[in-house]
Amino acid sequence: MSIHEVFPHLRVRNAPAAIAFYQEAFGAEEKYRLTEPGGRVGHCELAFGEHTVMIAEASAESGIVGPERAGGPTFSLHLHVDNADALIARAVKAGATLLREPKDQFYGERSGSVRDPFGHEWLIGHEIERVEPIEMQRRYDALMKGK
Repeated sequence: MSIHEVFPHLRVRNAPAAIAFYQEAFGAEEKYRLTEPGGRVGHCELAFGEHTVMIAEASAESGIVGPERAGGPTFSLHLHVDNADALIARAVKAGATLLREPKDQFYGERSGSVRDPFGHEWLIGHEIERVEPIEMQRRYDALMKGK
């Protein structure tokens, strides 16, 4: 058995607004959506470049809960991009909350993070240098000594 892909599946309140936000903030393109007779989005697939993120409307009766019902996000998504500063600024302009300003990190990436209006956290970064795992661990150890 082999795994061919992994798809994040976000559960949100007000899926149409979330879909519009991800399109504006991150340039996602809607592949398709399935809408229930009452208008609720049961499933939507968005293309983030070559990668798919699935969206579903939160529905307590179906046991599908989003971050607001869970008491906050339980994971974050990492977008590896060409220019983290620009995409973070774009996301904030679209309505995201800045959690961490972009800065150069010990692991060879410039990154920062935002929370979207639907409660999901996004780490956004771009590579500034290639760092081997042994060097990354050395840098991490040094960082942790200062804490």
